[in-house]
Formats: sequence, structure tokens, C-alpha cells
Amino acid sequence: MADYVLVFTYKNNVSLMLQASDGTVMALGEKLGALCPDAYMNGYNWEALLRYYLEKHAPDILEGMDPDPEADMYEAHWPLTPENEAKAKRFEEMIRSLVEHEEELCRLVQEEGGEIEWD
Repeated sequence: MADYVLVFTYKNNVSLMLQASDGTVMALGEKLGALCPDAYMNGYNWEALLRYYLEKHAPDILEGMDPDPEADMYEAHWPLTPENEAKAKRFEEMIRSLVEHEEELCRLVQEEGGEIEWD
């Protein structure tokens, strides 16, 4: 399984980390940037894109989420509860599916990129 996204617990949080600098993720980011010039896919723009996607497809995952993007990665944290661990795992599965079946993100950025609040 690709290790560009992972879920882990630390102290009283469950966290998800997406490595924007991973080769697979960077290649997808280049495709997205070609479709929309504002979509240069650093951690901040992954946060914008994933937030937009979740608002439409899984808004419950956003409940209690504290995003923490950086230049080369995107992290999201929730308080450590069984419910939030399940959210983080679902989010991880969504990201893997979106990266490995990139057509959905490409379509989204091409058709709705102007609606996303890019960095």
C-alpha cells in the first residue's frame, strides 16, 4: 500500500497526513495545475481541494477537524475518540481512492476549480 497518506494517533489526537512531496501525489498535482493555474498543489492547496471535496461528499468528516497544512504536506487532526478514528480512516480511504483513480479530482478541478478557495 502506498505510504503517501497515513493515519496515526499522538497524545490525545488522531491525525491524517498526506505527503504532498510524494512522487505519486506530485505527479497528480502537476496534472491538476495544468487544468487550473491556481491549483499548484502544495499542502495549502491540498487542504483547499480536500475541504471542498469533503463539503460536498462527506461533511461529517469536517466536524471537529483541525487542518494543519504546510508547504510539502497536509495534516488534519481530530480529538482522539473512536468516532474520530473512524472519520480519519474513511478520509484516508477517500484520499487513496482519489489519488489512485485521479479522474475524479481532474474532473472536479477542471469543472469546479474556479469555486475552490485556493491558497
